[in-house]
Amino acid sequence: MASETGYPLVELDALNFKPGWQGRSQHEPDEFRRLIREATVGDSWIVGGNYTVFSQEITWPRADVIVWLDLPLSLLTVRMLCRSWKRWRTQELLWGTNRERFWPQLRVWHSDSLFNWLWLNYRRYRENLIDAQQDERWKHLRFVHLKSRKEVARFLLEF
Repeated sequence: MASETGYPLVELDALNFKPGWQGRSQHEPDEFRRLIREATVGDSWIVGGNYTVFSQEITWPRADVIVWLDLPLSLLTVRMLCRSWKRWRTQELLWGTNRERFWPQLRVWHSDSLFNWLWLNYRRYRENLIDAQQDERWKHLRFVHLKSRKEVARFLLEF
């Protein structure tokens, strides 16, 4: 979407993660919010990420559209597995300083596992976005709720 519109892409993971996977959202929340504010200066931008607790009050009052990719948990799990494996195997550099750690992701009982995060937060994120659509503070927003790969593809074609 950013390439189609020419709007800057604000990738929240890039703002959050410091070397050694140290997350500003955990250790420096005020700094993380400051970086989000700086990155979204101006009238047009696209924000990607699941840091609603940190970004919502900063970006949503100035946003026009929220695109919610509400894909099935099974699909997200498979995609996460494939993406983690590929990034680990190729040693892809992520957010300037970090590389994927694949094997720790499989320790699903551990809080550092992305699978653990996904499975524990999937339902809560869905409920929060459903509630947000009824919240008077966000009545100015158009919510685009995409629930399948086919819907995402159609949205991007029409976009």
